Amino acid sequence: MANAPRMVLVTRPTDYQLLLARHGTRGQAEFFLNSRGQSIDEAETLHARFTAELQNVQRAVPVAWRSTRIDRSDLDRFVFEPEDIVVALGQDGLVANLAKYLDGQIVIGLNPIPDRYDGVLVQHTPRDTADLLIAAATGEGRTDARTMAEARLDDGQKLRCLNEVFVGHASHQSARYTIEHAGHAERQSSSGMIVATGTGATGWARSIHQCCNSALELPGPVEPRLAYFVREPWPSIATGTDIIEGHVDARHTLRITSEMDEQGVIFGDGIESDHLLFGYGQCVDIGPAQQTLNLLAA
Repeated sequence: MANAPRMVLVTRPTDYQLLLARHGTRGQAEFFLNSRGQSIDEAETLHARFTAELQNVQRAVPVAWRSTRIDRSDLDRFVFEPEDIVVALGQDGLVANLAKYLDGQIVIGLNPIPDRYDGVLVQHTPRDTADLLIAAATGEGRTDARTMAEARLDDGQKLRCLNEVFVGHASHQSARYTIEHAGHAERQSSSGMIVATGTGATGWARSIHQCCNSALELPGPVEPRLAYFVREPWPSIATGTDIIEGHVDARHTLRITSEMDEQGVIFGDGIESDHLLFGYGQCVDIGPAQQTLNLLAA
Protein backbone atom coordinates (compact mmCIF):
# COMPACT_ATOMS: atom_id res chain seq x y z
CA MET A 1 0.00 0.00 0.00
CA ALA A 2 1.65 3.20 -1.23
CA ASN A 3 0.55 5.35 1.69
CA ALA A 4 1.31 2.81 4.41
CA PRO A 5 3.58 4.14 7.17
CA ARG A 6 7.19 3.08 7.24
CA MET A 7 8.80 1.86 10.42
CA VAL A 8 12.54 2.58 10.57
CA LEU A 9 14.21 0.41 13.20
CA VAL A 10 17.55 1.71 14.45
CA THR A 11 19.96 -0.51 16.37
CA ARG A 12 23.62 -0.68 17.24
CA PRO A 13 25.95 -3.69 17.56
CA THR A 14 25.91 -5.57 20.85
CA ASP A 15 29.12 -6.04 22.82
CA TYR A 16 29.14 -9.67 21.67
CA GLN A 17 28.96 -8.62 18.01
CA LEU A 18 31.78 -6.13 18.55
CA LEU A 19 33.91 -8.88 20.12
CA LEU A 20 33.33 -11.14 17.11
CA ALA A 21 34.12 -8.29 14.72
CA ARG A 22 37.39 -7.68 16.50
CA HIS A 23 38.53 -11.28 17.01
CA GLY A 24 36.93 -13.09 14.08
CA THR A 25 35.34 -16.05 15.85
CA ARG A 26 33.65 -16.79 19.14
CA GLY A 27 36.50 -19.11 20.12
CA GLN A 28 39.15 -16.46 19.58
CA ALA A 29 37.10 -13.89 21.49
CA GLU A 30 36.59 -16.34 24.35
CA PHE A 31 40.32 -17.14 24.45
CA PHE A 32 41.20 -13.43 24.53
CA LEU A 33 38.86 -12.76 27.47
CA ASN A 34 39.82 -15.92 29.37
CA SER A 35 43.49 -14.96 29.12
CA ARG A 36 42.59 -11.81 31.03
CA GLY A 37 40.46 -13.46 33.66
CA GLN A 38 37.19 -12.50 31.99
CA SER A 39 34.30 -14.44 30.49
CA ILE A 40 32.36 -14.12 27.26
CA ASP A 41 29.25 -15.60 28.85
CA GLU A 42 27.68 -12.34 29.98
CA ALA A 43 28.12 -10.64 26.60
CA GLU A 44 26.69 -13.70 24.86
CA THR A 45 23.69 -13.84 27.20
CA LEU A 46 22.89 -10.16 26.71
CA HIS A 47 23.23 -10.59 22.96
CA ALA A 48 20.74 -13.45 23.02
CA ARG A 49 18.28 -11.35 25.01
CA PHE A 50 18.65 -8.45 22.59
CA THR A 51 18.22 -10.71 19.56
CA ALA A 52 15.01 -12.18 20.99
CA GLU A 53 13.56 -8.71 21.57
CA LEU A 54 14.67 -7.61 18.10
CA GLN A 55 12.71 -10.47 16.57
CA ASN A 56 9.66 -9.58 18.66
CA VAL A 57 9.80 -5.99 17.42
CA GLN A 58 10.12 -7.02 13.78
CA ARG A 59 7.14 -9.40 14.09
CA ALA A 60 5.01 -6.63 15.60
CA VAL A 61 5.08 -4.41 12.49
CA PRO A 62 1.61 -4.35 10.84
CA VAL A 63 1.48 -6.40 7.66
CA ALA A 64 0.50 -3.45 5.46
CA TRP A 65 3.40 -1.31 6.69
CA ARG A 66 6.78 -0.90 5.11
CA SER A 67 9.79 -1.41 7.34
CA THR A 68 13.55 -1.21 7.26
CA ARG A 69 16.35 -1.66 9.75
CA ILE A 70 19.51 0.45 9.87
CA ASP A 71 22.61 0.46 12.04
CA ARG A 72 23.66 3.52 14.01
CA SER A 73 26.71 3.89 11.78
CA ASP A 74 24.45 4.39 8.74
CA LEU A 75 22.46 7.30 10.14
CA ASP A 76 24.44 10.01 8.36
CA ARG A 77 23.73 8.33 4.99
CA PHE A 78 20.11 7.30 5.49
CA VAL A 79 17.27 9.39 4.03
CA PHE A 80 14.33 9.63 6.43
CA GLU A 81 10.88 10.26 5.00
CA PRO A 82 8.62 12.88 6.64
CA GLU A 83 6.03 10.31 7.76
CA ASP A 84 8.50 7.71 9.06
CA ILE A 85 7.98 6.30 12.54
CA VAL A 86 11.43 5.74 13.99
CA VAL A 87 12.00 2.98 16.54
CA ALA A 88 15.22 2.94 18.58
CA LEU A 89 15.92 -0.44 20.18
CA GLY A 90 18.81 -0.21 22.61
CA GLN A 91 20.41 2.15 25.09
CA ASP A 92 19.26 5.69 25.81
CA GLY A 93 22.24 7.01 23.86
CA LEU A 94 20.87 5.52 20.65
CA VAL A 95 17.99 8.02 20.71
CA ALA A 96 20.46 10.87 21.11
CA ASN A 97 22.55 9.50 18.24
CA LEU A 98 19.66 9.62 15.78
CA ALA A 99 17.88 12.79 16.95
CA LYS A 100 19.95 15.23 14.89
CA TYR A 101 19.12 13.42 11.65
CA LEU A 102 15.35 13.83 12.09
CA ASP A 103 12.95 16.65 11.30
CA GLY A 104 9.75 16.09 13.24
CA GLN A 105 9.38 12.32 12.88
CA ILE A 106 7.99 10.50 15.93
CA VAL A 107 10.53 8.37 17.81
CA ILE A 108 9.66 5.34 19.93
CA GLY A 109 12.38 4.28 22.37
CA LEU A 110 12.35 0.57 23.25
CA ASN A 111 14.39 -0.84 26.13
CA PRO A 112 15.43 -4.44 25.36
CA ILE A 113 17.31 -5.00 28.63
CA PRO A 114 15.61 -2.92 31.36
CA ASP A 115 17.84 -4.29 34.13
CA ARG A 116 20.86 -2.79 32.34
CA TYR A 117 19.62 0.38 30.62
CA ASP A 118 18.13 3.27 32.61
CA GLY A 119 15.31 3.93 30.17
CA VAL A 120 15.35 7.74 30.30
CA LEU A 121 14.77 7.90 26.54
CA VAL A 122 13.96 4.26 25.77
CA GLN A 123 10.88 4.31 27.96
CA HIS A 124 8.86 1.45 26.45
CA THR A 125 9.07 -2.33 26.41
CA PRO A 126 9.37 -4.25 23.11
CA ARG A 127 6.25 -6.32 23.90
CA ASP A 128 4.17 -3.16 23.42
CA THR A 129 5.58 -2.41 19.97
CA ALA A 130 2.40 -3.13 17.99
CA ASP A 131 0.26 -0.82 20.13
CA LEU A 132 2.94 1.87 20.16
CA LEU A 133 3.23 1.89 16.37
CA ILE A 134 -0.52 2.31 15.97
CA ALA A 135 -0.60 5.06 18.61
CA ALA A 136 2.18 6.92 16.80
CA ALA A 137 0.58 6.51 13.38
CA THR A 138 -2.89 7.62 14.45
CA GLY A 139 -1.76 10.49 16.66
CA GLU A 140 -3.32 8.90 19.73
CA GLY A 141 -0.01 8.66 21.56
CA ARG A 142 1.30 11.64 23.53
CA THR A 143 4.67 12.96 22.42
CA ASP A 144 7.21 15.03 24.31
CA ALA A 145 8.75 17.78 22.16
CA ARG A 146 12.24 17.61 23.65
CA THR A 147 14.38 20.68 23.16
CA MET A 148 17.55 20.29 21.11
CA ALA A 149 20.64 22.49 20.99
CA GLU A 150 22.11 23.96 17.83
CA ALA A 151 25.57 25.36 17.16
CA ARG A 152 25.75 27.74 14.16
CA LEU A 153 29.17 28.70 12.80
CA ASP A 154 29.68 32.02 11.08
CA ASP A 155 30.33 30.19 7.78
CA GLY A 156 26.85 28.64 7.84
CA GLN A 157 27.70 25.17 9.16
CA LYS A 158 25.34 23.81 11.80
CA LEU A 159 25.35 21.03 14.34
CA ARG A 160 22.27 19.88 16.26
CA CYS A 161 22.21 17.58 19.27
CA LEU A 162 19.87 16.25 21.90
CA ASN A 163 22.07 16.20 25.00
CA GLU A 164 24.86 18.75 24.80
CA VAL A 165 27.25 20.66 22.58
CA PHE A 166 30.95 20.57 23.49
CA VAL A 167 33.28 23.40 22.47
CA GLY A 168 36.98 22.97 23.09
CA HIS A 169 40.29 21.58 21.89
CA ALA A 170 40.54 18.15 20.28
CA SER A 171 43.44 17.21 22.56
CA HIS A 172 44.06 17.79 26.25
CA GLN A 173 45.45 21.25 25.58
CA SER A 174 43.67 24.27 27.00
CA ALA A 175 40.84 25.73 24.97
CA ARG A 176 41.28 29.47 24.35
CA TYR A 177 38.40 31.66 23.27
CA THR A 178 36.23 34.66 24.08
CA ILE A 179 32.80 33.95 25.56
CA GLU A 180 29.90 36.39 25.19
CA HIS A 181 26.53 36.09 26.91
CA ALA A 182 23.80 38.53 27.98
CA GLY A 183 25.90 41.60 27.26
CA HIS A 184 29.06 40.39 28.97
CA ALA A 185 32.26 39.10 27.39
CA GLU A 186 35.44 37.49 28.71
CA ARG A 187 38.58 35.85 27.36
CA GLN A 188 39.02 32.42 28.86
CA SER A 189 41.33 29.44 28.99
CA SER A 190 39.66 26.22 30.12
CA SER A 191 39.06 22.55 29.44
CA GLY A 192 36.27 23.60 27.11
CA MET A 193 32.59 24.04 27.80
CA ILE A 194 29.31 22.23 27.33
CA VAL A 195 25.89 23.66 26.53
CA ALA A 196 23.24 21.19 27.64
CA THR A 197 19.55 20.66 27.02
CA GLY A 198 17.09 19.48 29.63
CA THR A 199 17.53 15.95 28.29
CA GLY A 200 21.29 16.28 28.65
CA ALA A 201 20.81 17.59 32.19
CA THR A 202 20.56 13.96 33.31
CA GLY A 203 24.03 13.16 31.97
CA TRP A 204 27.28 15.08 31.52
CA ALA A 205 25.77 18.37 32.68
CA ARG A 206 24.49 16.75 35.85
CA SER A 207 27.98 15.47 36.63
CA ILE A 208 29.53 18.93 36.20
CA HIS A 209 26.64 20.50 38.13
CA GLN A 210 27.25 18.21 41.10
CA CYS A 211 31.05 18.39 41.06
CA CYS A 212 30.94 22.21 41.04
CA ASN A 213 28.20 22.39 43.68
CA SER A 214 26.34 24.61 41.25
CA ALA A 215 23.14 26.37 42.30
CA LEU A 216 22.08 26.89 38.67
CA GLU A 217 18.68 25.40 37.94
CA LEU A 218 18.96 22.76 35.23
CA PRO A 219 16.26 23.00 32.53
CA GLY A 220 13.55 20.40 31.99
CA PRO A 221 13.47 18.25 28.82
CA VAL A 222 10.83 20.34 27.03
CA GLU A 223 11.90 23.78 28.29
CA PRO A 224 13.11 25.99 25.41
CA ARG A 225 16.33 26.91 27.18
CA LEU A 226 19.77 25.44 27.73
CA ALA A 227 22.38 25.52 30.50
CA TYR A 228 26.08 26.12 29.88
CA PHE A 229 29.06 25.23 32.05
CA VAL A 230 32.71 26.15 31.56
CA ARG A 231 34.99 23.31 32.58
CA GLU A 232 37.96 24.17 34.78
CA PRO A 233 38.36 27.85 33.81
CA TRP A 234 41.88 29.15 34.48
CA PRO A 235 42.42 32.66 35.94
CA SER A 236 45.48 34.42 34.58
CA ILE A 237 46.74 37.86 33.64
CA ALA A 238 44.92 37.52 30.30
CA THR A 239 41.95 35.28 31.12
CA GLY A 240 39.08 35.40 33.61
CA THR A 241 36.63 33.12 35.35
CA ASP A 242 33.53 35.26 35.83
CA ILE A 243 31.30 33.79 33.11
CA ILE A 244 31.27 30.11 33.99
CA GLU A 245 27.60 29.04 33.94
CA GLY A 246 24.19 30.31 32.97
CA HIS A 247 21.04 29.83 30.91
CA VAL A 248 20.73 30.20 27.15
CA ASP A 249 17.49 30.82 25.27
CA ALA A 250 16.41 32.06 21.84
CA ARG A 251 16.88 35.71 22.87
CA HIS A 252 20.17 35.28 24.72
CA THR A 253 22.33 32.85 22.78
CA LEU A 254 25.91 32.03 23.67
CA ARG A 255 28.63 33.31 21.33
CA ILE A 256 32.11 31.83 21.36
CA THR A 257 35.03 33.21 19.32
CA SER A 258 37.90 30.78 18.91
CA GLU A 259 41.53 31.56 19.71
CA MET A 260 42.57 27.96 19.06
CA ASP A 261 44.56 26.38 16.26
CA GLU A 262 43.11 23.97 13.72
CA GLN A 263 42.32 21.49 16.50
CA GLY A 264 39.52 23.59 17.95
CA VAL A 265 36.36 21.48 17.64
CA ILE A 266 32.63 21.47 18.26
CA PHE A 267 30.80 18.17 18.62
CA GLY A 268 27.50 16.96 20.02
CA ASP A 269 26.30 14.13 22.24
CA GLY A 270 29.82 12.79 22.78
CA ILE A 271 30.33 11.82 19.12
CA GLU A 272 33.80 13.26 18.52
CA SER A 273 34.08 11.81 15.00
CA ASP A 274 31.18 13.98 13.80
CA HIS A 275 32.49 17.44 14.57
CA LEU A 276 32.87 20.96 13.24
CA LEU A 277 36.33 22.49 13.04
CA PHE A 278 36.62 25.64 15.15
CA GLY A 279 39.86 27.43 14.31
CA TYR A 280 41.24 30.82 15.27
CA GLY A 281 38.88 33.70 14.50
CA GLN A 282 35.76 31.61 13.90
CA CYS A 283 32.57 32.40 15.80
CA VAL A 284 29.78 30.08 16.88
CA ASP A 285 26.36 30.92 18.28
CA ILE A 286 24.72 28.26 20.44
CA GLY A 287 21.05 28.22 21.42
CA PRO A 288 17.89 26.12 21.29
CA ALA A 289 17.21 24.58 17.88
CA GLN A 290 13.96 25.19 16.05
CA GLN A 291 13.56 21.44 15.60
CA THR A 292 12.59 19.25 18.54
CA LEU A 293 12.80 15.52 19.14
CA ASN A 294 9.24 14.20 19.15
CA LEU A 295 9.54 11.29 21.57
CA LEU A 296 6.54 9.08 22.21
CA ALA A 297 5.94 9.42 25.94
CA ALA A 298 5.37 6.57 28.36
